Amino acid sequence: MLRALAEHRRETRRGGRPSRWALAFSGGADSLALLLIFWAEGAGRWGRDFIVLHFNHRLRGKDSRADEKFCRRVCAALGVKIVVGDWGVGRALRPTVGRKARPTVSEAAARAARHAFFAREMKRRGSRLLWLAHQQDDIAETMLMRLARGSGTAGLAAPRPVQALADGRLHLRPMLALQKANIVSALRKAGAEWREDASNEQPDYFRNRIRRMVLPAWQKAAQRDARAGAAHTRELLEEDDTALECWLDRLGPLRRGVLDLRVLADTPRAVVRRALHRWMLAVRPDTDLSRQGFELLLAAVTRGTATRFSLGRSGFAVIRNGKLAYRKG
Repeated sequence: MLRALAEHRRETRRGGRPSRWALAFSGGADSLALLLIFWAEGAGRWGRDFIVLHFNHRLRGKDSRADEKFCRRVCAALGVKIVVGDWGVGRALRPTVGRKARPTVSEAAARAARHAFFAREMKRRGSRLLWLAHQQDDIAETMLMRLARGSGTAGLAAPRPVQALADGRLHLRPMLALQKANIVSALRKAGAEWREDASNEQPDYFRNRIRRMVLPAWQKAAQRDARAGAAHTRELLEEDDTALECWLDRLGPLRRGVLDLRVLADTPRAVVRRALHRWMLAVRPDTDLSRQGFELLLAAVTRGTATRFSLGRSGFAVIRNGKLAYRKG
């Protein structure tokens, strides 16, 4: 929140029009709490000229429509503008609810559709700041999921309180220090109502299984506040990740799609790994390089000897004269 306020004041001092803020609102307890806090605080601090974004995935039939109606009703009562989007393919992909049912759409696909809507609407309305209601339980869930997939510090440091995107937008998460139970308790004391997503109770998705089966057992086995421990670990991992990124920035081995391996000589493998990731993002080869393939390429980069490494049909990673370049072929 402080970062966003600082950016708002900076733009005001420059004489420009401050970026309009956007807030993601699903209708659930977390996003309702964020909206109410944002609305109440905004009256005396930054105003209430912000937009609420709701995305209807259309995966739960009448329940999805009810979520949208609820969000519209809340925003009307608060006097704030809401923009609603929906997933055109959501209805066709809607999973059947039942014990033996299996989802026909992945969490990743639904998330990608939602964030594409956010990006599109923010660009249309000149907004750079999006507020999201992730909380401490989300940190623990995300960390456990990514540990199972073998993520490094960058992945394990998510979700971040301030996330800078490549297109200049910022995702802001001011509620990461709060636990779900405390948010729900506060809303109940205030007499607030919110929407519950029944699909969250189903074991179809990995995150749901982590939330319902793993987290309670983990908390019990730890005999301490494991969620708070995960949140602290996330902060430490973000510090380490930032330090490694700064180290690589100072070395500056990447120039116009060519990675100078001589600059990386005698640096830790973690720095070389990041440099190789940056190179892949810079040249964007059309490849489905596996994790094992990436490790083989990393080993070749670490050795620095002349190599011609296939990246599939797209071309080759070529190491010559201490430099890594991409060659189509």
